[in-house]
Amino acid sequence: MSEQTAYSQLLAQAKAGEVYLDDEAAAYHCYKACDLRLSDLRELLTLARNAERVTGFGDFNIGRDLEKKFLLQATGEPNSIDAVIRKDIEVVKELREVFEISFRRITGQDVANADALAYPTEQLG
Repeated sequence: MSEQTAYSQLLAQAKAGEVYLDDEAAAYHCYKACDLRLSDLRELLTLARNAERVTGFGDFNIGRDLEKKFLLQATGEPNSIDAVIRKDIEVVKELREVFEISFRRITGQDVANADALAYPTEQLG
């Protein structure tokens, strides 16, 4: 973990056994939701890398200034697109680990090895 996130303390508490989600199905589904979100964020990060190649503003000073400005919004600053996505990835990883700890504490098994058929979701009609 590179830096503290809003959920770092929650993860530390879960690791210490101080807090956990006490519903097996909820822990399973929250873990799986985090997996899906991580996949989406990684895909988004890949797409955001396209913004690192900023061109087409012309060969004038103002055009080069605009290229630099948009490049900094894409990468290289604390609030650039790639930095924000990376921060989100860290948060989701921490939350997923909290749910994994909760699931393991309740069932004694790893959520990654759990049978998805044991945790059906209700269909909303």
